[in-house]
Amino acid sequence: MLWKDGCRGLGIDIDIGIRIAHRVHRRRRDHPGARVGDRPVDCHGDPHGTREGALVYLCTGRSAGDLHPDVRAIGFDGAITNGGAFATRGGEALLSHPMPRDDVDHLVSYLEAHGIEFTLQSNERVYASTGIFEMMSEFARVGAERRAEDLRRIGVEPTSDGLLHSVIADAATRWLPLAAADLDTVAKAVFVSTRSDDVDRLQADLGERFHVIPGSIPLPGGSNGEISPAGITKGAAILQVLAILDRPATEAIGIGDSWNDVEMFDVCGVSVAMAGADPELQARADRVTTGVLDDGVWNAFVELGLV
Repeated sequence: MLWKDGCRGLGIDIDIGIRIAHRVHRRRRDHPGARVGDRPVDCHGDPHGTREGALVYLCTGRSAGDLHPDVRAIGFDGAITNGGAFATRGGEALLSHPMPRDDVDHLVSYLEAHGIEFTLQSNERVYASTGIFEMMSEFARVGAERRAEDLRRIGVEPTSDGLLHSVIADAATRWLPLAAADLDTVAKAVFVSTRSDDVDRLQADLGERFHVIPGSIPLPGGSNGEISPAGITKGAAILQVLAILDRPATEAIGIGDSWNDVEMFDVCGVSVAMAGADPELQARADRVTTGVLDDGVWNAFVELGLV
């Protein structure tokens, strides 16, 4: 998302929990060639993996501690995590906005009183309510079906490798029980409900105190969403990081496919939606690239002159 040596920068939203999507592979500093996915990139000696020397920042709703190792291995220049609550540049912390403790207590009480399963995210940990894994298993089933359809569409026969179920199983071993949470470090909540109208209901009930948006979990007949303190968004964090580094937002590029990318689209000079994003989200973007399995990030890089 940032300028470097007078060159354009880039911010990418990467949802790696179930779809393992948007894998943008950058050249490592000590490697002679760069790659984006399986495509080679001509970097002309630039250590950051793009022809124009762009910095590449990960912008995700996930906590830093919940990122898949494959994503960490890409070697981003920095990251905005937890939907804008935290930001880093290399090993340096740039932003830290945990949720006020009174808000955490209010939120947990509300979700438990309404029987809604949820997770709480700190910068390094995810804490899960007791019934969420049963609901997430249904998510894995639906996600596997959608992934198989995507693969068949591009002529690849899916295998029964159980990838999505293995991700859920991994989360079950990695996420901690809610009782273990340090509530003073919580920055965000994600909820999963059997009711289809719970996003609207929570937006109404929680009022202006919280920022409630739809999530990306494909639960048939239900709903899910993300809850942050009011004012904590990817877009707000991007502007804060740019201000710290004295860089203009007009030359920032944001690529995403979820509703937590709206504010990123609003503040970046160029916004790019993935083809699989909600049509309303695509309509808000300046450009729409191809889908995740159709080299969408690579094609956006090419069209924008980044590689």
